Amino acid sequence: IGKGKVVAEGKDVALLGYGVMVHNCLQAKSLLANLGVQITVADARFCKPLDIELLRQLCRNHEFLITVEEGTVGGFGSHVAQFLALDGQLDGRVK
Repeated sequence: IGKGKVVAEGKDVALLGYGVMVHNCLQAKSLLANLGVQITVADARFCKPLDIELLRQLCRNHEFLITVEEGTVGGFGSHVAQFLALDGQLDGRVK
């Protein structure tokens, strides 16, 4: 419980999907591959607890981390952003 997984490996941008949006992330990966952009797709699987090891790995290996969810303000993306800020991940190269 509480562990996400990397579904597809890339090097340019990491998409962190939550729930049914992981499928949309895989579609985006296919479309962007045509433009030469290599996308990592990760399935968060759980909102709580956050898989901090996965988040740190994505930040270490990518300049851009994008969360993809169906939620609203204060949802999964906000939860991830708060962790990244408190963990100092936003002080480095990750955007």
